[in-house]
Amino acid sequence: MTDKSSDAGGQGMIVNPKPTVENQDWDGDDADRADRLRFEEEQAMIREQSEARAAAKAAAEAEAEKDAS
Repeated sequence: MTDKSSDAGGQGMIVNPKPTVENQDWDGDDADRADRLRFEEEQAMIREQSEARAAAKAAAEAEAEKDAS
């Protein structure tokens, strides 16, 4: 009796269809540039939001101080 679980005939194996030389991730490719641009845009948006919150907080404090006087 043969053990079918160990003799799968290669089925279920993960095979890389491209040779490793063609499958390397090169620095500076289009995907890296897109990631960098997306990151810079997210950082700018976060900076703008924090500046807007700080300005709103300062305005609220100035209004509260004005009302207290």
